[in-house]
Amino acid sequence: MSVAIVGAAECDLGSTGLSILGLQTQAVTRALADAGLSLADVDGIATTGVARFSATSLAEHLGIRPSWTDSTFAGGSAFEMFVARAAQAIEAGQVEVVVISFASNQRSARSRSLGGVYEAWTPEAQFEAPYDPLYPASYYAMAAQAYLHRHGASREQLAEVAVAAREWALLNPAAYRHDAGPLTVDDVLGAPMLSSPLTVADCCLVTDGGGAVVLTSLERARDLRRTPVEVLGYGESTTNASMTAVDDLTVTGAVASGAAAFGRAGLTPADVDVAQLYDSFTITVLLSLEALGFCGPGEAGSFLRERALPLNTSGGGLSYCHPGQFGVLLLVEAVRQLRGECGARQVPGAEVAVAHGTGGILSTHATVLLGVAR
Repeated sequence: MSVAIVGAAECDLGSTGLSILGLQTQAVTRALADAGLSLADVDGIATTGVARFSATSLAEHLGIRPSWTDSTFAGGSAFEMFVARAAQAIEAGQVEVVVISFASNQRSARSRSLGGVYEAWTPEAQFEAPYDPLYPASYYAMAAQAYLHRHGASREQLAEVAVAAREWALLNPAAYRHDAGPLTVDDVLGAPMLSSPLTVADCCLVTDGGGAVVLTSLERARDLRRTPVEVLGYGESTTNASMTAVDDLTVTGAVASGAAAFGRAGLTPADVDVAQLYDSFTITVLLSLEALGFCGPGEAGSFLRERALPLNTSGGGLSYCHPGQFGVLLLVEAVRQLRGECGARQVPGAEVAVAHGTGGILSTHATVLLGVAR
């Protein structure tokens, strides 16, 4: 049995003043309406970030009693992981319609913490907290510093990630930076330094927001209102909790998750028409491009500068929105691109998309390949 995404939507973005459950309700009901389904059709929920028992809390709030749930907390990659688990559950006949969702009101609530105390309770904190790193910025900055040293890359190459994201955001009316104007490499380099070599322009936004996608069997999907987007392949890898456990900060678990996803799909990176790669920081994109096989080690900067692949076409976490965990919105944009709904930012003839999530401090990695169902 094949599985497809049949609905996709975002909730309100920016600074909304709404609660997490209010934003979640928007995301879920909008995605179901997009699919031509209702809450009565839903028997599976996958979400995180709501409460200690996130799926349970959301199900109760929505007034449904699902037969299948998942609330795995793996950071930004969780939603690509949810796609795999949901597909497996649908194929097994355990569930028929699954909603994967996330929302956060972190900007309105002013809840985001950058201090090292954020993870002070973890076992690895004894080795890291005494240095008072910014969490997670200083950790990604170490990866960036290692990448620049290892490959002789330049700060300008990192900055190109943010510049490219802004180019797409200017074409997306929903993007937080839609009206901010173009971003230049000099703008990125000249922004206030946060954690060397990363300036604030190398770092994702802090916004409210979120989204949802709806999955069901491809057989059922063909009777619904939207073009089905088939789940072609998936893979995941969990590598580390702390930076002290990483042998090489320039090689991530995306190598394994990408290989598994491409292998299941019977595809290669050359088959991908549009890519949505988690861009928590500019370095995350360079590392992911190389790990997924779109270019060789040290080549991501040149690959990006040449705009060799439509990438983060919503504007990404750097210029579209970033509600703390961005992975579900990678899926939303991938689906919209494959359905040809993106207006000025539409990639012509897009038939295969990759959505790749990264969670924690380069800790968890999950890759999903999607294609227009035939």
